[in-house]
Amino acid sequence: MRHLHADHPDELLVGPETGDDAAVWKIDDDRALVSTADFITPVVDDARTWGRVAAANSVSDVYAMGGRPLFALNLVGWNKDELPTDLLSEVLAGGQDIAAAAGFVVVGGHTIDDPEPKYGMAVTGEVHPDRILTNSGLEAGQDLILTKPLGIGVLTTAIKAGKATEEQAAAAVESMTGINYVAARVALACGATGCTDVTGFGLMGHLGRMALESGVSAVVDFEAVPFLPGAVDLAADGIMPGGSRRNLEWADKFLDTGDHGEVDQLLIADAQTSGGLIFGIDPSETDAALAELAATGHTAARIGSTASGAPGFVLR
Repeated sequence: MRHLHADHPDELLVGPETGDDAAVWKIDDDRALVSTADFITPVVDDARTWGRVAAANSVSDVYAMGGRPLFALNLVGWNKDELPTDLLSEVLAGGQDIAAAAGFVVVGGHTIDDPEPKYGMAVTGEVHPDRILTNSGLEAGQDLILTKPLGIGVLTTAIKAGKATEEQAAAAVESMTGINYVAARVALACGATGCTDVTGFGLMGHLGRMALESGVSAVVDFEAVPFLPGAVDLAADGIMPGGSRRNLEWADKFLDTGDHGEVDQLLIADAQTSGGLIFGIDPSETDAALAELAATGHTAARIGSTASGAPGFVLR
């Protein structure tokens, strides 16, 4: 992300570049606005569940910057000749479910004709200008905390192929519909200096980008990374979205995978939908952060640490 001086109100504090999905504008000394937008194609068959997943995914960037969502606009692509409008009503109801849970208001939206259905939101939130979390704020010597397990890409691919069990599908839905409000609150309370959400570029892509932007090495212990039930076995059986393979190819320029084989690498690069947050904190705060996250139902873990040296992603 790009950092600009903020000596005057209405000045852009953080602007979106490749791979970033939010921008922040300062209003006054105590308030800044966060603006973001995202939408996805269906990842599950149930319309209302898809709406919940898409809305949770859309609002995640506000939380990743330490903000609080205020209001949103629905963004819809719909094939009205093939899909009934009552199905769209279910999608929008799912989005409203997340808005109600997160405490923001859906104030309208826009729909276009589209051969492939798409749904998401443009979300506006607020954050204190002195408490903005960015993807360039990691410091050497921090612990890396991941707030949701990986494996969404593998499991949604398995769901579409009819190879996921009911338990595996339910775990994927529960993870994708979980909002990152508590995770953001914990990150701020524990003094996080750098944060991002883990979405389409996978842990490897998003954390690798953070490491490059922050000028540190992110060292990840593969055995410490939590995965959703069944994800590792399904990946070993060849169930893997194409996006994860593209992520791995893209990350090659800053990636050190050590002795880990392709399956391990692909799991770390697995493209997530509505994933958790990854942030860096002082090791003295780690136990408190993990305890709070566990107490609020998160499957969180310390997955590694940051170090000085050549910026990039190291898998150990």
